[in-house]
Amino acid sequence: MAPVHNACVIFNEIPIRYVFRIATPIHVCNLCVHVGYPEPGKTVVYDASQTIDLDTVPLNGGFLMKILVLSIDPWMRGRMRDPSIKSYSLPFILGKPLDNFGVGLVVRSDNPAVKVGQHLYGFYAFQEYSVFRDLSELRRARVLDLGIKEGIPLSAYVGVCGMPGQTAFYAWNEFANAKKDDVVFVTAGAGPVGSTVIQLAKQVGCKVIASAGSEEKIAFLKSIGTDVAFNYKTEKTLDILQREGPINIYWDNIGGESLEAALEAAAWHARFIMCGMISSYNSENDYPVKNLSQIFSKSLTLYGFTLSHLHAKYVDRFYDEVPAMVKEGKLKFNEDVSRGLESAGEAILEVQKGRNKGKKVILVAEK
Repeated sequence: MAPVHNACVIFNEIPIRYVFRIATPIHVCNLCVHVGYPEPGKTVVYDASQTIDLDTVPLNGGFLMKILVLSIDPWMRGRMRDPSIKSYSLPFILGKPLDNFGVGLVVRSDNPAVKVGQHLYGFYAFQEYSVFRDLSELRRARVLDLGIKEGIPLSAYVGVCGMPGQTAFYAWNEFANAKKDDVVFVTAGAGPVGSTVIQLAKQVGCKVIASAGSEEKIAFLKSIGTDVAFNYKTEKTLDILQREGPINIYWDNIGGESLEAALEAAAWHARFIMCGMISSYNSENDYPVKNLSQIFSKSLTLYGFTLSHLHAKYVDRFYDEVPAMVKEGKLKFNEDVSRGLESAGEAILEVQKGRNKGKKVILVAEK
């Protein structure tokens, strides 16, 4: 077989929006602040120049994957940074492909633990084909053949049945301690994490308040059982919470003013599950929350977490329960699919600006 294209998406430039020039008696220097939205074609660049011979590329005891689906998630923005800046996630490497969770198809294998035709969930570079030595390189690798036979689409395995669903399932079970009639407030409720949390809360019998940023997203929130769904752009969050609360559980994907409102409307001994703060991902300064004294005055408990710390405890239970709930219609999901690796830059920007209409995925190839 002749070589085929092996296109990829390269991390080309750290987003820099502000450049300050500082003059001292000795010299003039520029201070760059890594804020602002990633720009398609500048921050990340689509490169179709590479090729690969699928029949002859050396495997050296490994296996060749064709990448089918890739996930676009808010946390990718935090990886677009100078590598000297420490964080819980590894930075993207300038000049190298982006990477994130996805699903691929095994097309060749010299590894006895990996079979041709298997669909594997794991961590993949944003390119059409990749060679791996063993399953450990895919990080949380999972064979998905059984799930596919159950009729669950591949794309769901980077959403409700993948990392976002795991985020919701792990932390809800670890921290929520939910009881029937508890009042739960979820920000970014129409996203894959928030919408899963909402449905888990409704299964317990909680009253759920959730916010989103468009009427289309509000309609989705209502379709999955949200009791009070509101557009935070047109209604004041604190007004809603004071009318519908007090809240016993707060799931925070946003931070900023929403966190401040939740603190104000919290019940005594409320639990705050801190999952993300996307309101500050692309801005120069974090919103100055002014009422942190509510934490001790109401005896609140705040739980911060990252997925990796809970993974070993919950992963088997997750795959035993969540795909079955999806198949049975007990967990609904909404997707926003972009086609082709060339759409990755715009897809990343859409997620950061909240313009996506569901879990954003890149369909790299049909099969």
